[in-house]
Amino acid sequence: MVAKVDIYSVLQTIPDPEMPISITDLGLIESVNITDTKVHVELLPTFIGCFALPAIAEEIRQKVSGIEGVEIVKVELINDPPWSTDRITDAGRASLAEHGISVPDGSSPCCSASATEQVEFRTSAIPCPWCNSRETTLTSPFGPTRCKTIHFCNACRQPFERMKKL
Repeated sequence: MVAKVDIYSVLQTIPDPEMPISITDLGLIESVNITDTKVHVELLPTFIGCFALPAIAEEIRQKVSGIEGVEIVKVELINDPPWSTDRITDAGRASLAEHGISVPDGSSPCCSASATEQVEFRTSAIPCPWCNSRETTLTSPFGPTRCKTIHFCNACRQPFERMKKL
């Protein structure tokens, strides 16, 4: 019998092709179900139409099918519940910060889907992952991938990327 812990151990080794983080630490795995020798993995995209999804799904199929007792691996892309940066683990946040990628912490009312009050947008509200200064500016709302923006820290003079809050 295949154990769920063995499958999650394998999934932990699969990196996101666009960022320095595993797909489990990024929070892309919604569920893993096992029926006899069949494994069904539900995968959440960070963005609809993410170009990395086919590569991630294929790597899941390849690696999980290598587990003894697994004969069939089905990877299903789902959109409910929607992925959000709240799904990123602490280890994942640390890995992203080490590589200059900032992640929203959910404490800002302007980033909450249920926020009803308006707040003044401050470009210096985003902390720098390199030096933790809040003297930052938004360079571009469009980053190298659909899920990131580009910022600049005026304190340490370093550019950095930030995950978009979804």
